[in-house]
Amino acid sequence: MKKILLSVAVLSGLGLGYLLAWPVAIDPASWSAPVNKGYVNEFAPNTNLANLERLSIGDLHGPEDVVMHQGKIYVSSQSGKILEIDPIAKTRRNYADTKGSALGMEMDAAGNLIIADAFKGLLSVSPDGAVTTLTNEVDATPIAYADDLDIDKNGVIYFSDASTKFGAEAIGTTLAASLLEIMEHQGTGRLLAYDPATKRTWVVKDGYVFSNGVAVTDNGDILMNETGTYQVHRISPDGNSRVIMDNLPGFPDNINRGPKLSDGTETFLVGIISQRSKWLDDNSNRPGVRKMAMRLPAFMRPKSVSYGLIVQIDGEGNVIKTWQDPAGDYPNATGAIIAEDGYMYVSSLTAPDLGRMKLR
Repeated sequence: MKKILLSVAVLSGLGLGYLLAWPVAIDPASWSAPVNKGYVNEFAPNTNLANLERLSIGDLHGPEDVVMHQGKIYVSSQSGKILEIDPIAKTRRNYADTKGSALGMEMDAAGNLIIADAFKGLLSVSPDGAVTTLTNEVDATPIAYADDLDIDKNGVIYFSDASTKFGAEAIGTTLAASLLEIMEHQGTGRLLAYDPATKRTWVVKDGYVFSNGVAVTDNGDILMNETGTYQVHRISPDGNSRVIMDNLPGFPDNINRGPKLSDGTETFLVGIISQRSKWLDDNSNRPGVRKMAMRLPAFMRPKSVSYGLIVQIDGEGNVIKTWQDPAGDYPNATGAIIAEDGYMYVSSLTAPDLGRMKLR
């Protein structure tokens, strides 16, 4: 009996020592998460996003972003393959392959598809499908997690580098790297810019906890989602920044330019990829607990809960409309565009198809 008790004590001690001292990848910072108000007021639940039509993307998954150009739909994927879809005939063809993990995309004035690839950096795909690297480093540091982008009227490309510590390729997947950056909360993300005319890359602003979706306003300011703090920032090209949305009910992901209102007000579509984690909020000021959680098996760590939410805002973060699916039937919706064909196309981190719904 004594031997059994001694064995239990030793095993318990080893287990406790492991939970308290085993090295982990993160060095968590203490912060105070705002109290989650949930889906109330302008975020009051609806089912406007439920029952999306699905467009097949074949054997790919994770149509992270979508662009419409000259009647065709271009879709990125976690594997780096880019599809061109005819939304009327519902046919598709392979358009390009970045050999990385393609996330945000926009079409430039010359018809080149510009891609933020989490493994490869900022890329350009010519109309014939040839892939060129525009930039993969800045100030002698690698761009470890290119995430989303937009292009201003002068052709300058603004794009996010979501984490300089947890590179997507080094960690293995975009999702795994994002969870580490958010769990650590040291703020290693940044907003970058690249000028194709001079081939210069520079840092606009840094210090973000997973800098994510990027959209350029009419006056040249940049809206950028900071996923780990539930915020949307408005940043000037010279780096002055202010928060225009705070304490969102979920993790903001992509942001795309939307249609202008009848009075000329510009709008933007923000994708909220999942609900907030109560555990993560409750332990925001307990870095030791967050560190301990990283020593647990993956299935025991906090998990995101899917909740479909696309938010239309103006340039100051005022909510105009929301499309929601509380059931999260279309999983991990990253964002949306409202295209000239009258459809809203909805993208996803994990779905095996592209979602869409007719708006008019």
